[in-house]
Amino acid sequence: MTSKTAGAATGQDKTPRAPFEIGTQMVAAGTRRTVALPVSVLSDHTPVAMSVHVIHGRRPGPVIFVSAAVHGDEVIGVEIARRLLRADNLDTLKGTLLVVPIVNSFGFMTNSRYLPDRRDLNRSFPGSQKGSLAARLAWLFMSEIVSRCDFGIDLHSAAIHRTNLPQIRISPSRDDTLALARAFGAPVIVKSKLRDGSLRQAAQAQGKDILLYEAGEGLRFDEMAIRAGVSGILRVLRHLGMISAKGVTKPKAASILTSHTSWVRSPAGGLLRSFKTTGSMVSEGELLGIVSDPFGEVEREVLAAVSGLIIGRTNLPVVNEGDGLFHVAEIKAQGAAEATVESLIMQLEADPMFDEDEII
Repeated sequence: MTSKTAGAATGQDKTPRAPFEIGTQMVAAGTRRTVALPVSVLSDHTPVAMSVHVIHGRRPGPVIFVSAAVHGDEVIGVEIARRLLRADNLDTLKGTLLVVPIVNSFGFMTNSRYLPDRRDLNRSFPGSQKGSLAARLAWLFMSEIVSRCDFGIDLHSAAIHRTNLPQIRISPSRDDTLALARAFGAPVIVKSKLRDGSLRQAAQAQGKDILLYEAGEGLRFDEMAIRAGVSGILRVLRHLGMISAKGVTKPKAASILTSHTSWVRSPAGGLLRSFKTTGSMVSEGELLGIVSDPFGEVEREVLAAVSGLIIGRTNLPVVNEGDGLFHVAEIKAQGAAEATVESLIMQLEADPMFDEDEII
């Protein structure tokens, strides 16, 4: 374990803040520490732990968690967490921040979405202390992380061979969470239903809500998606009054809000030639791509079923009939949506927070 000062005292507090307890450790106010929570032991007797970095501020405030790699192959969140922990703003944090860069260490080590028992961790919450490996890991995360926090941000990417435009997904019924989603400043906010066994569903059952950030693709880094994630988390912390505004820019355009998304699926098996990518606005009936057989004798057009913004797509040129090719969010104000995406991307490109030293 490592420990260092989280910020100089600004004065003598009449009532010192109590230490933060997690696992078997106590983290003193004004310090930060990485704590290893034992998970299991591999078949070769190698111990496996879930590591959480605790920043326990001197002054009171919300308790927030940031988690990544619930799906082991979604590595983009791990890099977002790494950069977040280097932010100078955290040295004078109010409240407490828990950062778990790798929740599913089993999948992370094997470049797999799943656990060794082939279960999806994000369909195994709230878990069980005596259940499967997935259930036990889910239970550990709920009992040691979620139960101690007021709110959470969970970082994801598209599955392998797909990519997502940076977007925040929230529960349809939580207006207070919508305000935090707007503060995050991703190009798109999607109101999506809770899925059985998901972390969002289990947390909401405890009265805790979560921003789910989706961006980039599995097993790959995407610089703009990483920047959007780091900036967004810092904006949320600033919105909650946990950090200062120094270096934290507000989004120059309001996020696009949508409640309906749908996949355009392949009309046939063959080779896909895509004409559109993530961030593209499309109109109903517009040509998105063509699927042809290897001889070029038969071609099938891929047409947009609705007007909207492409927020996800496949990266594979070889497709089967019924494969999801383009994920479209239904949006009516197309001109405004295009301007929003362009404005937010340009802002990230120019943000002084991301200098050369930061992105190495």
